[in-house]
Amino acid sequence: MKNTVLTIAAALLTTVAFAQKPSPKLLSPSNHTLVLIDHQPQMAFATQSHSIESIRNNAALVSKAAKTFNVSVVLTSVAAKTFSGPLFSEITDTFPNEKIIDRTTMNTWEDPAAYKAITGKGKKKIVFAGLWTEVCIVGPVLSALNEGYEVYFISDACGGVSKEAHDMAVQRMIQAGAQPMTSLQYMLELQRDWARQETYNPVNDIAKEHGGGYGLGIKYAKEMFNAQEGKKK
Repeated sequence: MKNTVLTIAAALLTTVAFAQKPSPKLLSPSNHTLVLIDHQPQMAFATQSHSIESIRNNAALVSKAAKTFNVSVVLTSVAAKTFSGPLFSEITDTFPNEKIIDRTTMNTWEDPAAYKAITGKGKKKIVFAGLWTEVCIVGPVLSALNEGYEVYFISDACGGVSKEAHDMAVQRMIQAGAQPMTSLQYMLELQRDWARQETYNPVNDIAKEHGGGYGLGIKYAKEMFNAQEGKKK
C-alpha cells in the first residue's frame, strides 16, 4: 500500500512539474543579452513620445534589474564626445566597470565592435532598449531578427522624436517578429517567483524607487503591515 501511494504521489508530482513548465518565450536571467543603446542627453532632448524623466527612470529600472540578476549586458553610445554626450548616469552608475562602445553608425548591428560584443555573448535572445525607437532600435532589431535571433524590445525604455514615430517603429518591429515588453514587466519576468529569496529584496527596492504606482503599493502595504503588527503588540 505504501509503495502504491508513493508511486501515485511521484506520478502527480511529475504531472504538476510538466504542467508548470514555463514558455520558452519567457526571459530568464541567463538566456538573453540586454543591449542599451544611445540613452544620451542629445538624443533625449529630441524625444517627444515619452518624457525625459520617464525614459531615465525606466532606463534605471532596467539597468538595476539586469545588474541584480547578473544579465549579460552591452552598452553602446553614438558620437559621445562630439555630439550626443555620455550615457545617462542611471546606467553608468549601475555598470561602472562595463565598457561603453561608442559608434558612428546609427544601426548598432553595423558597428563591428558592437556586433562582436553582442553576438559574442552567445545568447539566442536579445533585448533592446534605447533612443530613438524609429532609428537606433529598429535597425538592430530588424538586423538581429534577420540573423535568426529571438528579439525583444522594452518599449517604455525607448522613445522617438514623436509619438507617431515611436508607434510606427513599434508596429514595424512587431510585424517583423520582435516581442514588445515594458520595463517593470522585464524585471518581474526575471524574478517570476517570489520564493527566489536572493533577489526578492533587491527587486522590491527597485520597484519602490522606479516602479511608479506598483512601487508605492509595495511601500504602502509594508507600512500598513508594520502598523498593524505594532498595534497587536
